[in-house]
This record gives sequence, C-alpha cells and structure tokens, in this order.
Amino acid sequence: MPIIQLRNVSKAFPPRSKGEAPLVAIDDVSLDIEPGDIYGIIGYSGAGKSTLVRLINALEQPTSGSVTVKDVEISALRERDLRSVRAGIGMVFQQFNLFSSKTVWGNVEYPLQVAGIPKSEHQRRISDLLNFVGLAEHAHAYPDQLSGGQKQRVGIARALATSPSILLADEATSALDPETTREVLALLKRVNEEFGVTIVVITHEMEVIRSIAHKVAVMEQGRIVERGAVFDVFSNPQAVATQKFVSTIITSVPEADALAVLRTRHPGRIVTFSFANGNTSQASVFLELSRASVAFELVYGGINEVQGQTFGHLTLALNGDNEAITAALQRIGSIVTVTEVD
Repeated sequence: MPIIQLRNVSKAFPPRSKGEAPLVAIDDVSLDIEPGDIYGIIGYSGAGKSTLVRLINALEQPTSGSVTVKDVEISALRERDLRSVRAGIGMVFQQFNLFSSKTVWGNVEYPLQVAGIPKSEHQRRISDLLNFVGLAEHAHAYPDQLSGGQKQRVGIARALATSPSILLADEATSALDPETTREVLALLKRVNEEFGVTIVVITHEMEVIRSIAHKVAVMEQGRIVERGAVFDVFSNPQAVATQKFVSTIITSVPEADALAVLRTRHPGRIVTFSFANGNTSQASVFLELSRASVAFELVYGGINEVQGQTFGHLTLALNGDNEAITAALQRIGSIVTVTEVD
C-alpha cells in the first residue's frame, strides 16, 4: 500500500479581488508514493508543488479529493486529530526556519518537547542525531555561527527528532552552493537508506532529482504532466515541460541555434545516435561506420548515468560516400535510434 496517496485532489484559493476567479493551485492530482521511496516533485515557480506538500502534511486542506497518509485519510480529520499524524512527518525547509535564540541542541530538542516525548529520552536522541548529521561539536552553537550547510544539517536533525516515517524536503538545497548541495543530498540519501524514511523532495532543479530520487513527478499549472522512474523520465521525456527540465542537464539532439554553429564548423551529414541502457555500446556504432569507410567526428552530446544505468545522445559529423553513409545508418538504425539532424 502507498504510504502517501492522493486521489483527484484539487486546491483552489479565494480570488485576490472581487470579480476574479479562484486561484487553482492543484488541479485533479492523483499520486501514489510507496514506503521507502525518494520521490521527487519538480516544477517551475507557480506549478503547485509547494501547495502539494502542504496538502500532504495537512497544513492545507483540499478543495476536493482525498489525501491519505499511512492509511489515514487526513483530509477528513479535525485539527486536533492531525497532531499525531504530523508527528510522523518531518519537514525540511529552504530557509532552514531555525530558532535564532536557541542553540543547535535547543533547536533539535524543540520538536521533542512539542511531541511530549519524555525528557529522559532527549539526551540520547539529540546526541545520536547530531552525530548522524556531523554536528556534535556544534551542539552549543547558535544558528548565526553556522554556515548554510550546517544550518540545513540542523534542520534535518530537527526533522528527524520525532522518528518520522516521512520526510518532506521543500527546496531544501536551493539556498546552498553546489558543493554543500551535494553534501546535503548525500545526507538525505543516508536518511532514506539507514532509517528507511520515505522522502518527498520538492525542487525546481533537475540535478537534485538525478542525484537522489527513485521516482519523479513533473508538475505544470497545478497538474502532473509526467511521472515515472527517474531513469525512464530522463532517458525518454514525453511532456514539453519535462523535456525542458531534462535539457538543463542532458544534451540530446542539437536544436536550431546549436545546429547552425555545428554546420559552420563541420562539413558533411550531422547525425545523432541515441543510446539506451544495455541496447548496444558506442563502439558498435563506431565500428560499423569504420567498416563502411565513413569518417566521423564527435561534435555534440554525451553519455549520462542515472541510478546506475547509462543512456545518452552522441552527435557525429559524417563524411564519405553518401550512399555508403546511408547504408551504414540503415544498419545502425536496427540497434540504436538514429536521427539525422536537418
């Protein structure tokens, strides 16, 4: 059974001024997130992804549809009954949301106090968490004495204080530099692997999805336009919005501007060969071209690895007898996807 399940969920906010239509932030979304998943939800600003998170932890109630968390339909619960559900959902924020007047220790202790966990357990739990996130030596420091990455580590420790089974990370790395982002993502991956926590990652950065997510849903204008295993979505994006996101980190068939530059630099026919995991090696393509006495030069593209699987697009400039090139492309087309770029 999914640990998080949304069925035909919509969320509309009241109009900003009289006479305007309600603002639809979520539009008929259905989604299943399995226990132990790292599930990425990606979209541009205004796509509805942060509203979706607030529906999962019941900070917002849906206008229609149902939200079920751990077999409990939270969209039907009263506020006082939501406390126990929220205790099982940790939250990591973009801007850290730490108490500036509390030490690192005090920030991690706060959710334990709110949840009513016996004080006798605080020492062990906080100590274990600070060691886990690598901040034991900073236990008595204040947030303004920490770097951005250290603050986010405190945020992760705090989110884990009540031993949640679900962790929501809302743009948790967008305020961090690339190196610190990699460190925080590696820490979130450890949380998933060592504690078995299901993580929902909200982001507008495709690199975050590639780094840690198992599955991904792409949102646009309040709807999910594409979903699936990260490798499948990256290697064969279908929706226009997904293609735009994937193109930020994956180089595929050269578009008009890039192609114009390539044509000024490279004579001959320009062809893209697309490789999916396990279907053939690049060497097979190069060998076939060599056998046909076709000269070739790699001019665009590359090979990528996602979740231990490889795929990619290599664009070559081909020179030689035109009929020999055509025959070679026909043979190669039986083992890989061949796109002659016009």
